[in-house]
Amino acid sequence: MLSQSFEHRGAWSAFFKNKNPIVVELGCGKGEYSVGLARKTPNINYIGVDIKGARFWRGAKTALEEDLKNVAFVRAQIELIELVFAQGEVSEIWITFPDPQYKFKRKHHRLTNPTFLRSYQQILKPQGVVHLKTDAAFLHGYTLGVLDGWDIKPEMAHHDIYQYVHAPADVIGIQTFYEQQYREKGVPITYLKFSFPNDGKTK
Repeated sequence: MLSQSFEHRGAWSAFFKNKNPIVVELGCGKGEYSVGLARKTPNINYIGVDIKGARFWRGAKTALEEDLKNVAFVRAQIELIELVFAQGEVSEIWITFPDPQYKFKRKHHRLTNPTFLRSYQQILKPQGVVHLKTDAAFLHGYTLGVLDGWDIKPEMAHHDIYQYVHAPADVIGIQTFYEQQYREKGVPITYLKFSFPNDGKTK
């Protein structure tokens, strides 16, 4: 867990030895999505972030086995994300199947609560994009409510993305182990894509 700024903060381009865009997956779990995206687009750098290193060990091992040089993993709390990345350093953020934190007393742990969203806004470039992919209709609706309160209209919002004929390839082309299980059970997978105001202001 971080207690001060991460050594690569503001210098991730130097870490990857290129100036390609940086895409971050928050709560990356086993790292399946980060690795999957890295395979498909070698000209983009991917960084998976999770509090439990034992979770993304599998993804890191796969990346090493396949010699994927455009993917890395960081053990950190999402609350400290601004210590991992500098302002405007990230092009996109993926949030894939996070714990929806149903209980009201746990609302501050939802990865799309206003506090977290403000942090994401800080590390994203202007017009940087956030993707939320989840099986939890509750979290999908909660996030839409937060965005509506900020007068942010999502670029895409779908309650069952696999039923959408124009679904982006990076959204349906990669499936985590648990996502496959959800689909086998007939659970709809929801998807949101949005960005923040150009002036950097949110309510």
